Amino acid sequence: MSYLSRDQLMAKLRKEIKEISVHELAEQMESDKDLTVVDIRGLDEWDQGNIKGSIHIPRGFLELNIETHARDRDKPVAVLCAGGVRSLLGARDLETMGYTNVFSVAGGFNGWKNAGFNFVVPRVMTNEQRQRYSRHTIMPEVGEEGQLKLLDSKVLIIGAGGLGSPTAIYLAAAGVGTIGIVDFDVVDTSNLQRQIIHKMEDVDKPKVESAARSIAQLNPDVKVIGHRTQITSQNAFDIIGQYDLVINGSDNFPTRYLVNDACVILGKPLVDASIFRFEGQVTVYDTANDGPCYRCLYPDPPPPGEVPSCAEGGVFGVLPGIIGSLEAVEAIKLLLGEGTTLAGRLLAYDALEAEFRELKVAKDKNCPVCGEHPTVTELIDYHQFCGVPSAEPVGINGAVKEAALA
Repeated sequence: MSYLSRDQLMAKLRKEIKEISVHELAEQMESDKDLTVVDIRGLDEWDQGNIKGSIHIPRGFLELNIETHARDRDKPVAVLCAGGVRSLLGARDLETMGYTNVFSVAGGFNGWKNAGFNFVVPRVMTNEQRQRYSRHTIMPEVGEEGQLKLLDSKVLIIGAGGLGSPTAIYLAAAGVGTIGIVDFDVVDTSNLQRQIIHKMEDVDKPKVESAARSIAQLNPDVKVIGHRTQITSQNAFDIIGQYDLVINGSDNFPTRYLVNDACVILGKPLVDASIFRFEGQVTVYDTANDGPCYRCLYPDPPPPGEVPSCAEGGVFGVLPGIIGSLEAVEAIKLLLGEGTTLAGRLLAYDALEAEFRELKVAKDKNCPVCGEHPTVTELIDYHQFCGVPSAEPVGINGAVKEAALA
């Protein structure tokens, strides 16, 4: 059996694999929108600089991950390494996988840089962050770029109760860099059955402070901003305007309508959910992308006293964990710009029957807030609108009852 030396193998590949110069690569990147440039250097090399628009797949993962980025095997793929050696091996393997228009970039990234072409030095995560978020960054839909996007994101959670607790915990664990929490209440022993962000030692202490302590112990990357106040028509714009996205876990109808209207007017996406006894629901209101809002689904609040509160009707303690986690999922998808959100769809869950149902939510062209001719262009008195005295709390979960009738 005859063997090839390293130099013989490279000479053989140069005869078999098409090579282009860095100048030809620059021209093709400018003219061919179907071109995929795959940089197969190691992570430390990538961190020192890379070609804007290129995709980073380290050599050891090329065959495993290429189909995520280049599904059409007939479209052009340029393989790039540091000097043009590893890229020949990578291009050979892609041809073996059936890619028909593959070429190696002679001279590699070093040749690109020495020729004076522009490149970018990316912002990178620390080694500790790479370890912490490794299960995220290994997924092409997230990667380091997506994780950095999460670290730069600001999310506001209305309420640190049953829904806000699991939502805040999972957003913090995922590395959402800034989490704002609006809640004026203190921790009560009865909360601990479902509000998992709080502990026994937190009883009688402000919920925003309790939540901040739990998040600090979970992930030091996350900054928590506590808003220990009721959200009102006077402060809603100031508070919500600081954030990229809002998650609603409030337990009264005036707040739900207020938060909805403020998000519509400010153009902020809103992840909304509610729970009652064994039932929960979650949806997304994203009117900036032509989705419906809360008022499209529920134009008018129910009469006062018609819908019992969780304190009156009870709530299955595990249920908020399920629904709150779904809120966190939708929020992260929105922040990453990945997947299909629940905008225009309402997902209802019945824990007793172990059953999910999906309801379509149509945008109402006559909606007074997000319709074609809105009449609500500023925040109103929402307690008066809901027929509730300002000091009287109202249960969150009429929404579940109404959805069942929709």
